[in-house]
Amino acid sequence: MPTRKRIGLLALLMTVSACATLGEGGASRLDLIRQRGSLRCGVSGKIPGFSFLKADGSYSGLDVDLCRAFAAAFIPSEANEPGDQRVEFRPLTAPERFTALRTGEIDLLSRNTTFNLSRDAAGGNGLSFAPVVFHDGQGLMVKASSGINRLEDLANQAICVGSGTTTEQNLNDAFEARGLSYKPIKYQDLNQVVAGYLQDRCSAMTSDRSQLAAARSGFADPQSHRILDDVLSKEPLAPASVGGDQRLADAMRWVVYALITAEELGLTQANVLNRLEEAKRRPELTGLRRFLGVDGGLGEKLGLPDDFVVKVIERTGNYGEIYSRHLGDNSQVPIPRGPNRLAANGGVMIAPPFQ
Repeated sequence: MPTRKRIGLLALLMTVSACATLGEGGASRLDLIRQRGSLRCGVSGKIPGFSFLKADGSYSGLDVDLCRAFAAAFIPSEANEPGDQRVEFRPLTAPERFTALRTGEIDLLSRNTTFNLSRDAAGGNGLSFAPVVFHDGQGLMVKASSGINRLEDLANQAICVGSGTTTEQNLNDAFEARGLSYKPIKYQDLNQVVAGYLQDRCSAMTSDRSQLAAARSGFADPQSHRILDDVLSKEPLAPASVGGDQRLADAMRWVVYALITAEELGLTQANVLNRLEEAKRRPELTGLRRFLGVDGGLGEKLGLPDDFVVKVIERTGNYGEIYSRHLGDNSQVPIPRGPNRLAANGGVMIAPPFQ
């Protein structure tokens, strides 16, 4: 089989060739996605609640449903097929994810990636981030019987951490700020971090608190492990694409805002088609008509069908539905919604107007 490096090189050559056929200036990865008829979406595949490859070969999670939402918006409706036939999920480790974007192996990344300056700036990774889809913070998990109750109790202890992530830097910053020493035990992905922790190679493991909760949900005895109260960082997680492709970045941005606005308006997977018919009958519902593509031509401004919002909500439901499905009280990985509630409900999730 070809190595990932060779696959990436082939993908890059294909991308350059395809862009050349589109003509200079207006070329966008968005056009390539349409021509191909499928979206190549980079995910983790190993984080329950966010992106997880199930035993039956299907993917589930918040990040996965975002891939589906993007595909529903980007690919013409006549090309859509049942299930995930229009989304190609590409599982990637943290060190692989940005290379996969740069080489064109994937179209976009929806993989619990922290939005920060170094990744966004042209002098860093040069990514374009969509709006934040999950507000998180880094934490530490220890065995309940360890007697460890706070970060200071981990002085001179070994801590399992993923390499090539903001997590590694945040851990170092937190200990340096307190003048404490520790020993980082580094691994390539979260599964290896978890394995090292469970095999007692370290006294604690660190990751985003959401990932700690996801990992703990799969332990034989989840109650034997506790997440400390210490929060080491802000971790705003967002999908990303290669910088410089304004059309793709704009399209991604407004798909995320559509999910949030749909929740604000009470539009759901179950009622969106009925609300669309209502909007068509009632010309006075100007805002709803604009949002659902009956009037206004907003989709066309993004290079998308005017009814892209309808296609997205039909496929995944609104943001609240996605959250509840994968992280709600009845899910495998229940995480209190907290700051990820709508702004009207005390959270920070809010979208600009569709005008």
